[in-house]
Amino acid sequence: MTVINFQAAKKWSKIPKEFQEKLISNVFCSTCGVTKIKDYTLNDDDFGILLKGKCSKCGGDVARLVEDA
Repeated sequence: MTVINFQAAKKWSKIPKEFQEKLISNVFCSTCGVTKIKDYTLNDDDFGILLKGKCSKCGGDVARLVEDA
């Protein structure tokens, strides 16, 4: 994981570790379907935290938005 924005890292740290793992293991890839994200960055977004990274199966670009509560 690479931190692009400290605000995003602050939000991410408030999410329990077991739920973080569920989020990174449930990302959609247009080639593979549901997959795990790897080599991801944390980005602050108007709607929450945006994880951008690579599909663990094919290496394609994937992203996941974790909405603010």
